[in-house]
Amino acid sequence: MSATVGEPPVLDVGVRANSGARFFASGAGSVLIKLYLGVFFVVLFAPIVIMVAAAFNAYPSPSITIWQGFTLKWFAAIFNDARMMTGLMNSLLIACGVIVIAIPLGLAGALLLTRLESRANGFLYTVLVAPIMIPGIVLGCTSMIFWRDAFGVDAGLFTAMMAQASFIASYCLLLFMARLSRQDRSLDEAAADLGATPFFTFRRVTLPFLAPTIATASVLAFLQSIENFPTTFFAIGPDYTLVTEIASRMRFGLSPMINAIGVIFIVVTVVASLIWASSRVRAERQARAGA
Repeated sequence: MSATVGEPPVLDVGVRANSGARFFASGAGSVLIKLYLGVFFVVLFAPIVIMVAAAFNAYPSPSITIWQGFTLKWFAAIFNDARMMTGLMNSLLIACGVIVIAIPLGLAGALLLTRLESRANGFLYTVLVAPIMIPGIVLGCTSMIFWRDAFGVDAGLFTAMMAQASFIASYCLLLFMARLSRQDRSLDEAAADLGATPFFTFRRVTLPFLAPTIATASVLAFLQSIENFPTTFFAIGPDYTLVTEIASRMRFGLSPMINAIGVIFIVVTVVASLIWASSRVRAERQARAGA
Protein backbone atom coordinates (compact mmCIF):
# COMPACT_ATOMS: atom_id res chain seq x y z
CA MET A 1 0.00 0.00 0.00
CA SER A 2 1.44 3.37 -0.98
CA ALA A 3 1.94 6.03 1.64
CA THR A 4 -0.50 8.95 1.60
CA VAL A 5 0.52 12.57 1.63
CA GLY A 6 1.60 13.72 5.06
CA GLU A 7 2.32 10.25 6.39
CA PRO A 8 5.91 9.39 7.31
CA PRO A 9 7.49 6.69 5.15
CA VAL A 10 7.37 3.21 6.67
CA LEU A 11 10.86 1.82 7.28
CA ASP A 12 11.31 -1.76 6.28
CA VAL A 13 13.21 -3.01 9.30
CA GLY A 14 13.36 -6.55 7.97
CA VAL A 15 15.08 -5.43 4.78
CA ARG A 16 17.67 -3.45 6.73
CA ALA A 17 18.32 -6.35 9.07
CA ASN A 18 18.80 -8.70 6.13
CA SER A 19 21.14 -6.20 4.49
CA GLY A 20 23.25 -6.04 7.64
CA ALA A 21 23.34 -9.83 7.89
CA ARG A 22 24.44 -10.10 4.25
CA PHE A 23 27.19 -7.55 4.83
CA PHE A 24 28.67 -9.42 7.79
CA ALA A 25 28.39 -12.69 5.87
CA SER A 26 30.33 -11.19 2.97
CA GLY A 27 34.12 -11.18 2.64
CA ALA A 28 34.52 -7.59 3.88
CA GLY A 29 32.22 -8.19 6.83
CA SER A 30 34.04 -11.38 7.76
CA VAL A 31 37.39 -9.59 7.72
CA LEU A 32 35.95 -6.77 9.86
CA ILE A 33 34.62 -9.23 12.45
CA LYS A 34 37.93 -11.11 12.61
CA LEU A 35 39.82 -7.83 12.96
CA TYR A 36 37.54 -6.70 15.78
CA LEU A 37 37.86 -10.02 17.61
CA GLY A 38 41.63 -9.95 17.20
CA VAL A 39 41.93 -6.45 18.66
CA PHE A 40 39.50 -7.34 21.44
CA PHE A 41 41.45 -10.41 22.58
CA VAL A 42 44.81 -8.64 22.30
CA VAL A 43 43.60 -5.76 24.47
CA LEU A 44 42.04 -8.22 26.91
CA PHE A 45 44.82 -10.81 27.27
CA ALA A 46 48.06 -9.01 26.31
CA PRO A 47 48.44 -7.29 29.73
CA ILE A 48 47.84 -10.62 31.48
CA VAL A 49 50.43 -12.41 29.35
CA ILE A 50 52.98 -9.64 29.95
CA MET A 51 52.30 -9.70 33.70
CA VAL A 52 52.72 -13.49 33.88
CA ALA A 53 55.95 -13.40 31.88
CA ALA A 54 57.40 -10.58 34.01
CA ALA A 55 56.62 -12.53 37.19
CA PHE A 56 59.09 -15.24 36.10
CA ASN A 57 61.79 -12.85 34.88
CA ALA A 58 64.86 -12.46 37.10
CA TYR A 59 65.20 -8.79 36.05
CA PRO A 60 64.57 -6.61 39.17
CA SER A 61 62.00 -4.44 37.40
CA PRO A 62 58.83 -5.74 35.67
CA SER A 63 59.92 -6.25 32.09
CA ILE A 64 59.79 -8.77 29.26
CA THR A 65 62.04 -6.88 26.88
CA ILE A 66 65.03 -7.38 29.17
CA TRP A 67 65.18 -11.09 30.00
CA GLN A 68 67.65 -12.27 32.62
CA GLY A 69 66.44 -15.82 33.01
CA PHE A 70 63.62 -17.81 34.53
CA THR A 71 63.16 -17.52 38.29
CA LEU A 72 60.70 -18.16 41.11
CA LYS A 73 62.32 -15.77 43.56
CA TRP A 74 59.53 -13.21 43.29
CA PHE A 75 57.02 -15.80 44.47
CA ALA A 76 59.29 -16.72 47.38
CA ALA A 77 59.66 -13.03 48.22
CA ILE A 78 55.91 -12.79 48.83
CA PHE A 79 56.00 -15.34 51.62
CA ASN A 80 59.13 -13.74 53.12
CA ASP A 81 57.48 -10.30 53.24
CA ALA A 82 55.85 -9.84 56.66
CA ARG A 83 53.57 -6.96 55.63
CA MET A 84 52.33 -8.80 52.55
CA MET A 85 51.49 -11.89 54.57
CA THR A 86 49.77 -9.79 57.24
CA GLY A 87 47.79 -8.01 54.53
CA LEU A 88 46.83 -11.38 53.06
CA MET A 89 45.64 -12.66 56.44
CA ASN A 90 43.62 -9.48 56.96
CA SER A 91 42.08 -9.84 53.49
CA LEU A 92 41.09 -13.46 54.16
CA LEU A 93 39.64 -12.54 57.55
CA ILE A 94 37.55 -9.72 56.08
CA ALA A 95 36.42 -11.90 53.15
CA CYS A 96 35.24 -14.69 55.46
CA GLY A 97 33.37 -12.17 57.59
CA VAL A 98 31.76 -10.63 54.51
CA ILE A 99 30.49 -14.07 53.43
CA VAL A 100 28.98 -14.69 56.86
CA ILE A 101 27.21 -11.31 56.79
CA ALA A 102 26.31 -10.84 53.11
CA ILE A 103 24.84 -14.30 52.40
CA PRO A 104 22.14 -14.17 55.13
CA LEU A 105 21.34 -10.53 54.34
CA GLY A 106 21.04 -11.18 50.63
CA LEU A 107 18.97 -14.31 51.17
CA ALA A 108 16.63 -12.56 53.60
CA GLY A 109 16.11 -9.69 51.17
CA ALA A 110 15.45 -12.05 48.27
CA LEU A 111 12.90 -14.04 50.29
CA LEU A 112 11.21 -10.81 51.31
CA LEU A 113 10.91 -9.53 47.74
CA THR A 114 9.86 -12.84 46.18
CA ARG A 115 7.48 -14.00 48.91
CA LEU A 116 5.92 -10.70 49.94
CA GLU A 117 3.29 -9.43 47.53
CA SER A 118 3.10 -5.74 48.29
CA ARG A 119 2.99 -2.43 46.50
CA ALA A 120 6.16 -1.53 48.39
CA ASN A 121 8.21 -4.21 46.60
CA GLY A 122 9.47 -1.76 44.01
CA PHE A 123 10.61 0.67 46.70
CA LEU A 124 12.18 -2.10 48.79
CA TYR A 125 14.02 -3.45 45.74
CA THR A 126 15.44 -0.01 44.98
CA VAL A 127 16.60 0.46 48.58
CA LEU A 128 18.19 -3.00 48.82
CA VAL A 129 20.01 -2.74 45.48
CA ALA A 130 21.04 0.92 45.88
CA PRO A 131 24.42 0.15 47.57
CA ILE A 132 25.66 -1.30 44.28
CA MET A 133 25.24 2.10 42.63
CA ILE A 134 26.87 4.11 45.44
CA PRO A 135 30.57 4.89 44.87
CA GLY A 136 32.92 2.82 46.99
CA ILE A 137 34.56 5.93 48.42
CA VAL A 138 31.21 7.09 49.79
CA LEU A 139 30.45 3.67 51.26
CA GLY A 140 33.83 3.50 52.93
CA CYS A 141 33.68 6.97 54.46
CA THR A 142 30.08 6.73 55.62
CA SER A 143 30.62 3.29 57.16
CA MET A 144 33.68 4.49 59.05
CA ILE A 145 31.83 7.58 60.34
CA PHE A 146 28.69 5.61 61.27
CA TRP A 147 30.44 2.94 63.33
CA ARG A 148 32.69 5.52 65.00
CA ASP A 149 29.97 8.00 65.94
CA ALA A 150 27.14 5.56 66.68
CA PHE A 151 29.03 2.80 68.49
CA GLY A 152 32.49 4.21 69.19
CA VAL A 153 34.20 1.62 66.95
CA ASP A 154 37.48 2.88 65.53
CA ALA A 155 38.26 2.35 61.86
CA GLY A 156 39.84 -1.03 61.26
CA LEU A 157 39.16 -4.51 59.97
CA PHE A 158 35.62 -4.56 61.38
CA THR A 159 34.55 -1.31 59.71
CA ALA A 160 36.08 -2.45 56.42
CA MET A 161 34.19 -5.75 56.71
CA MET A 162 30.87 -4.01 57.34
CA ALA A 163 31.45 -1.50 54.54
CA GLN A 164 32.12 -4.28 52.05
CA ALA A 165 29.17 -6.35 53.24
CA SER A 166 26.82 -3.38 52.71
CA PHE A 167 27.15 -3.59 48.92
CA ILE A 168 28.21 -7.21 48.40
CA ALA A 169 24.95 -8.30 50.05
CA SER A 170 23.12 -6.60 47.17
CA TYR A 171 24.92 -8.77 44.63
CA CYS A 172 23.98 -11.85 46.65
CA LEU A 173 20.37 -10.64 46.76
CA LEU A 174 20.21 -10.47 42.96
CA LEU A 175 21.58 -14.00 42.64
CA PHE A 176 19.08 -15.38 45.15
CA MET A 177 16.18 -13.56 43.50
CA ALA A 178 17.08 -15.04 40.12
CA ARG A 179 17.16 -18.53 41.63
CA LEU A 180 13.95 -18.13 43.64
CA SER A 181 12.08 -16.90 40.58
CA ARG A 182 12.57 -20.37 39.06
CA GLN A 183 11.38 -22.29 42.12
CA ASP A 184 8.15 -24.25 41.91
CA ARG A 185 5.97 -22.64 44.57
CA SER A 186 3.65 -25.65 44.57
CA LEU A 187 6.31 -27.50 46.60
CA ASP A 188 5.96 -24.99 49.43
CA GLU A 189 2.19 -25.24 49.22
CA ALA A 190 2.32 -29.03 49.31
CA ALA A 191 4.58 -28.95 52.37
CA ALA A 192 2.18 -26.54 54.10
CA ASP A 193 -0.78 -28.81 53.25
CA LEU A 194 1.06 -31.69 54.91
CA GLY A 195 1.43 -29.68 58.11
CA ALA A 196 5.01 -28.49 57.73
CA THR A 197 5.92 -25.27 59.49
CA PRO A 198 7.39 -22.38 57.45
CA PHE A 199 10.81 -22.96 59.01
CA PHE A 200 10.70 -26.69 58.25
CA THR A 201 9.64 -25.95 54.65
CA PHE A 202 12.50 -23.48 54.28
CA ARG A 203 15.03 -25.92 55.74
CA ARG A 204 13.92 -29.00 53.79
CA VAL A 205 12.62 -27.50 50.51
CA THR A 206 13.90 -23.97 49.86
CA LEU A 207 17.39 -24.26 51.31
CA PRO A 208 18.39 -27.38 49.30
CA PHE A 209 17.03 -25.67 46.17
CA LEU A 210 19.21 -22.64 46.92
CA ALA A 211 22.36 -24.64 47.75
CA PRO A 212 24.09 -24.09 44.35
CA THR A 213 23.32 -20.38 44.47
CA ILE A 214 24.60 -20.11 48.04
CA ALA A 215 27.90 -21.59 46.87
CA THR A 216 28.01 -19.23 43.89
CA ALA A 217 27.17 -16.20 46.04
CA SER A 218 29.86 -17.18 48.55
CA VAL A 219 32.51 -17.35 45.83
CA LEU A 220 31.33 -14.01 44.41
CA ALA A 221 31.38 -12.38 47.85
CA PHE A 222 34.85 -13.73 48.54
CA LEU A 223 36.31 -12.47 45.26
CA GLN A 224 34.55 -9.09 45.55
CA SER A 225 35.98 -8.66 49.05
CA ILE A 226 39.52 -9.77 48.24
CA GLU A 227 39.95 -7.40 45.29
CA ASN A 228 38.04 -4.42 46.67
CA PHE A 229 40.12 -1.28 47.09
CA PRO A 230 38.15 2.03 47.28
CA THR A 231 35.67 0.99 49.98
CA THR A 232 38.35 -0.82 51.98
CA PHE A 233 40.88 2.00 51.73
CA PHE A 234 38.51 4.60 53.20
CA ALA A 235 37.04 2.32 55.90
CA ILE A 236 40.02 0.39 57.24
CA GLY A 237 41.87 3.24 58.95
CA PRO A 238 45.42 2.35 60.10
CA ASP A 239 45.02 -1.34 59.23
CA TYR A 240 45.62 -2.68 55.74
CA THR A 241 44.77 -5.53 53.41
CA LEU A 242 46.76 -7.12 50.64
CA VAL A 243 45.22 -4.83 48.02
CA THR A 244 45.80 -1.62 49.97
CA GLU A 245 49.37 -2.68 50.73
CA ILE A 246 50.02 -3.32 47.03
CA ALA A 247 48.54 0.08 46.16
CA SER A 248 50.74 1.85 48.72
CA ARG A 249 53.87 0.19 47.32
CA MET A 250 53.02 1.01 43.72
CA ARG A 251 53.39 4.70 44.52
CA PHE A 252 57.13 4.08 44.86
CA GLY A 253 57.49 2.00 41.71
CA LEU A 254 56.54 -1.41 40.37
CA SER A 255 58.02 -4.66 41.62
CA PRO A 256 57.96 -8.12 40.01
CA MET A 257 56.61 -9.37 43.34
CA ILE A 258 53.33 -7.59 42.56
CA ASN A 259 53.20 -9.43 39.23
CA ALA A 260 53.75 -12.68 41.11
CA ILE A 261 50.79 -11.89 43.36
CA GLY A 262 48.68 -11.27 40.27
CA VAL A 263 49.69 -14.66 38.86
CA ILE A 264 48.69 -16.38 42.10
CA PHE A 265 45.30 -14.67 42.02
CA ILE A 266 44.75 -15.74 38.42
CA VAL A 267 45.67 -19.35 39.17
CA VAL A 268 43.43 -19.48 42.24
CA THR A 269 40.52 -17.93 40.34
CA VAL A 270 40.86 -20.30 37.36
CA VAL A 271 41.20 -23.38 39.58
CA ALA A 272 38.22 -22.35 41.70
CA SER A 273 36.15 -21.71 38.56
CA LEU A 274 37.04 -25.12 37.12
CA ILE A 275 36.18 -26.87 40.38
CA TRP A 276 32.87 -25.02 40.60
CA ALA A 277 32.01 -25.74 36.95
CA SER A 278 32.84 -29.44 37.31
CA SER A 279 30.75 -29.68 40.48
CA ARG A 280 27.81 -28.04 38.71
CA VAL A 281 28.06 -30.46 35.79
CA ARG A 282 28.29 -33.40 38.18
CA ALA A 283 25.27 -32.19 40.14
CA GLU A 284 23.22 -31.71 36.98
CA ARG A 285 24.10 -35.21 35.79
CA GLN A 286 23.11 -36.68 39.13
CA ALA A 287 19.83 -34.74 39.04
CA ARG A 288 19.04 -36.03 35.54
CA ALA A 289 19.97 -39.56 36.57
CA GLY A 290 17.73 -39.34 39.64
CA ALA A 291 14.86 -38.01 37.56
